[in-house]
Amino acid sequence: MTTFEVGQEIAPKSYQVTRELLVGYANASGDQNPIHQNEEFAKSVGLPDVIAHGMFTMALAGRYASEIAGNSGAIREFSARFTKPVVVPAGATAEVILSAKVSAVTPESVKLDITAICNGEKVLGMTKALFTR
Repeated sequence: MTTFEVGQEIAPKSYQVTRELLVGYANASGDQNPIHQNEEFAKSVGLPDVIAHGMFTMALAGRYASEIAGNSGAIREFSARFTKPVVVPAGATAEVILSAKVSAVTPESVKLDITAICNGEKVLGMTKALFTR
């Protein structure tokens, strides 16, 4: 069992986001909004390029929290706010870097404050996870 202390910083982890992943996510989730797959359409509505689904980005943070917790079944609460889109240019990979800080520890649970950064900008805000020990 890992020991957690309030204020402890958890090692960051990098996740790579490609357009191929976005197509797979769109097919699995049913969210076929063209801003996530069609560069021309995304730009026509004022976006810089194709963007990742907000829920895909949130899922990356959930995966990170689950890895810290040791398994997804330990997660009891999870929340985030979408602050900026993850832009995924053609032929490129967007990198989302997740890090966490322990904000509370009880004998039964650990609470994390998670930060998600892409291209130097926070893409999720107020991201928190609570898991059982």
